[in-house]
Amino acid sequence: MCNDHVVLRNDYPGQICSIARSLEVVGERWSLLIVRDVMNGRRRFDELQKGLGVARNVLSARLGRLVEEDILERRAYQRRPDRYEYFLTEKGLDLWPALVALLAWGDRYSPGPNGPPMLIVHKECGGAVSDRGTCEACGKVLHARDARPVPGPGLAKAAVNAQALAAR
Repeated sequence: MCNDHVVLRNDYPGQICSIARSLEVVGERWSLLIVRDVMNGRRRFDELQKGLGVARNVLSARLGRLVEEDILERRAYQRRPDRYEYFLTEKGLDLWPALVALLAWGDRYSPGPNGPPMLIVHKECGGAVSDRGTCEACGKVLHARDARPVPGPGLAKAAVNAQALAAR
């Protein structure tokens, strides 16, 4: 009998490694992008689904797993029908340095043609945040709540190009 499809596992049996254990929790496709979007203020299912373009069933499964793993907390904002918002827990906020490092790595090794689509800046002084999570202007070591994303040149030019195409 042959299998028509392959189901990917989300565990790494036999691996005695903290990276493997971490990937068991956040290594599934979409998981870190969901964490990124919640960190950037998208908290409702429909906002996440629209922004990511992920199938609803996949998003539901990933959100459930992230809640189960105590990375996200689900809070009701409406009854009848029940609707929820998602917030990062301390465990989820602790992923910020990893996301900043991945962002910097992507900008360095897989750059967009017009520059980075997103920059991270220090809320207090407006300085750029380094790949190590420090403010390049004032030197402070930052945490997730100390910084915010701002559109980078790559996003601005992509938006202008999209508007020009839509106007045709």
